[in-house]
Amino acid sequence: MFRAQIRGSLARPAARLAARFPRHALKFSSLPIVDLQDLRLGAALQLLENAGVERPDVEPGTAAWLQAIIDALCDLSSRDPLTGLANRRQLQLQVAREIDRVARAGEPALLLVADIDHFKRINDEHGHAAGDLVLKHVANVLKDSVRPMDTVARVGGEEFAMVLPNCSPAFGQAAAERIRRRVAARSISLGPGLAEVKVTISLGGAYAPQWVRSSPALWMERADTQLYRAKAQGRNRVCIEPTALSEVSAEEKGLLFGSGFVPLDEPASSASEDFASSQIQDLE
Repeated sequence: MFRAQIRGSLARPAARLAARFPRHALKFSSLPIVDLQDLRLGAALQLLENAGVERPDVEPGTAAWLQAIIDALCDLSSRDPLTGLANRRQLQLQVAREIDRVARAGEPALLLVADIDHFKRINDEHGHAAGDLVLKHVANVLKDSVRPMDTVARVGGEEFAMVLPNCSPAFGQAAAERIRRRVAARSISLGPGLAEVKVTISLGGAYAPQWVRSSPALWMERADTQLYRAKAQGRNRVCIEPTALSEVSAEEKGLLFGSGFVPLDEPASSASEDFASSQIQDLE
C-alpha cells in the first residue's frame, strides 16, 4: 500500500538547488531519495487513526502527503487527548514566545492558571467518568470565554492555564472574573437520569514583566502563587498579582534597543480595550 515513492517530489527541490548553485550541482544531485518502504509509518498512521484524524486527501507517497502526516502528528502531540485543549508542552512554547514578545515590544500579557475547586469530591461521589465530563465541560467554558488569539491549555489533572496577550492590567481582573462566573453559572449533566452538578474554579494570574527577559518557569510560578492565594482565601475567586502601571520612555527604550528603536503602532492597545470592554459587558 505504501510502495509509492516521493522520488520526483524530492528530486525537484534538488534540481532547483543545483540550478541556483551550479558550483555545488554534483553535491545536490546526490541528495538521497526517500522511499516510503524505508520509513516505518505503520505506527504513526495507526496513532492518527485511533485519534480520529482523517488521512490526508492527497496522493499517498507524495511530499505533500508526507508533510500532512508530519503536521498531523505535531498537532496531535500538542493537544490534551481528553479536552482537545493545548497540552503542557504547547503551553510552555506559547509562554516562551509571549515572554519574548513582551520583552521586545513592551505590550502586556496575562497568564492565568485555574483549578477546579473540590474536584476530588466529583470523582469520589460520581466516579471518574463523571470527572472526565466535568473536565471537558470546564475546558469548553474556558475556551468559549476567551478570544481566538488566546491560548487555553490543560496543564494536568484539574488545572488549566490561559495566556492572554494584549490584556491591559486595568482589565485583567474583569477578564478573569468573567471566566470564573461563567464556570460557576453553568450546570453539568452527568448523563441521562443522573444528577446535574455545578463546579467553581479558583484563578491566579500574573503579568509578564515588560522590557525584561524573564523565563516561563518564573512566570508560571508567580501565577501559581496567586492561585494558592485564591484557594487560601476560600476558593471560587480571582487573585492577580499587583502590577505597577508604569510607562517606559522613548529614551529608556533607546537604551534597551539602541538608537535604531522604532516605536510600535497603537492598534494593539485598542485591541486590549475592545477585549476588556467585552469582558465588562458580559459581567452586566
